[in-house]
Amino acid sequence: MLAILAPGQGAQTPGFLTPWMERPAFAARMEWFATVCGLDLIAFGTKGDAEQIRDTAVAQPLLVAAGLAAATELGLGSDAASELPAAEPPAAELVFAGHSVGELTAAALAGVLSPEQAMVLVAERGRAMAAASATTPTGMTAVLGGDREVVLATIAEHGLTAANDNGSGQVVAAGTMEQLAAFAADPPEKARLVPLSVAGAFHTHHMAPAVDHLTGLAASITPGEPTAKLLSNADGVVVDSGKVFLARLVSQVSNPVRWDLCSATLLDLGVTGMIELLPGGTLTGLAKRAMRGVTGVPLRTPEDLAGAHALLTRGASS
Repeated sequence: MLAILAPGQGAQTPGFLTPWMERPAFAARMEWFATVCGLDLIAFGTKGDAEQIRDTAVAQPLLVAAGLAAATELGLGSDAASELPAAEPPAAELVFAGHSVGELTAAALAGVLSPEQAMVLVAERGRAMAAASATTPTGMTAVLGGDREVVLATIAEHGLTAANDNGSGQVVAAGTMEQLAAFAADPPEKARLVPLSVAGAFHTHHMAPAVDHLTGLAASITPGEPTAKLLSNADGVVVDSGKVFLARLVSQVSNPVRWDLCSATLLDLGVTGMIELLPGGTLTGLAKRAMRGVTGVPLRTPEDLAGAHALLTRGASS
């Protein structure tokens, strides 16, 4: 069993697309995705500074487009256009999972959404979440280390939401800036707090207006059925209905991400290898502690494609 993982917001860095634009198939896909969502994704991904690509309305479509374009380079997805040697059938069964907005990438690769549907939906998701964030100053803070139960209790005491439970001793607290300031002044014992460079309290009740908007849009989509195992952030379960997964994609905007449960499910399924799509590193980093012994290949530059391709075609035992 081989996992294909798609990272979420915060994984992007200035210029991360630059080395990839030398690959014609990748560049063509990015140009198409930019047209579909009405944003100059190539400019943002090659020339945009940290503040520009932090913008939720930019970051989310940029991440999904990059992940889908990278997947086509590996022969994955309905629009695969790999420049690597002719792809052999994967040597292992595939399971797809994405963190937060990465769920849209995973849904497209598993056949629930077309790439174009995913891009339209993520562009609207980003805009709606940015608008919801603008109503009240909110943010997110990563809590590293500390006793899990104490961390969760302290988060709740300050009226915050554990918006991301990532496992590996990492929980992300989200709420108003005043709540986060009080939390910083009274942190959980033995924990380190790291404010995140995001524009709002994602995956909390503060995102309810975005859910309302996306619910209307999703009603016009007829999803496909998953062609491979597809995990949900809500509880880590395998969802075998496209309609159910689409509904979960929408509701997840205002509900916590349980990546810890996704990691547990991947282990239960017998996953022995994983490829983290562009811009890789975050999820494979978490897996080093939560999924010890699992081979991980994060895609950062085109040089990483060979290792990922080998994992796909020879199996995780390679």
